[in-house]
Amino acid sequence: MSALEIFYRKIYRNIVPDYVNELRKELQNCSSILDLGCGENSPLRFITKKGKRVGIDIFAPSIQKSKGKRIHDAYKVMNIEQVSKAFKKNSFDAVIALDLVEHLNKKESLRAIENMEQIARKKVIIFTPNGFLPQKPYDNNPHQTHKFGWTVNELQNQGYKVLGMNGWKLLRKEYDNSQGYFSTIRFFPKYAWLVIAEISQFFVKHKPQSAFQLFCTKNLKQNKN
Repeated sequence: MSALEIFYRKIYRNIVPDYVNELRKELQNCSSILDLGCGENSPLRFITKKGKRVGIDIFAPSIQKSKGKRIHDAYKVMNIEQVSKAFKKNSFDAVIALDLVEHLNKKESLRAIENMEQIARKKVIIFTPNGFLPQKPYDNNPHQTHKFGWTVNELQNQGYKVLGMNGWKLLRKEYDNSQGYFSTIRFFPKYAWLVIAEISQFFVKHKPQSAFQLFCTKNLKQNKN
């Protein structure tokens, strides 16, 4: 990590935690991780390695860039539909999907979650927008389109504990720039409203219906067949 990333992660984010802090806590007792839709910059890069990490992505250029950063120990280029055939049941302590399920339609998303729960021994972790957030392809990657949005109630009905992330939902929006479509602060001056958004995180964490994004965990039974 660069000096700026170290400051951001080690100092600032200890004061104002984000979902990487939650991810770190949830993965403490997991020695093997399957990272679905890992992209080129998986948040696992901010978490000290423990055991084996496997990164999966359908877009080969993203895999190549991630390999260069040595975020995972092994990689596979494959469609999410192939995962259940490529890995046996209970083969990883944790299966994570960070910014993935929104790129699938509802049927595909449900099937992906079912497969994740079969492959994981201990837990499944999902990070996704709160509801549908439009996003178009960018970075020459056609798979970046958003197709579906999960709600808090839908994820809770699937057995997930849901925390709100990235502050109050109404403070952020999608915007277009030369790099693609990303969320940004809705109001001006942006730096002032960014501070408000960061502070609002303390309030929306346990009121996820009001949050911009959702951090979802499901602990699985230890006696899975």
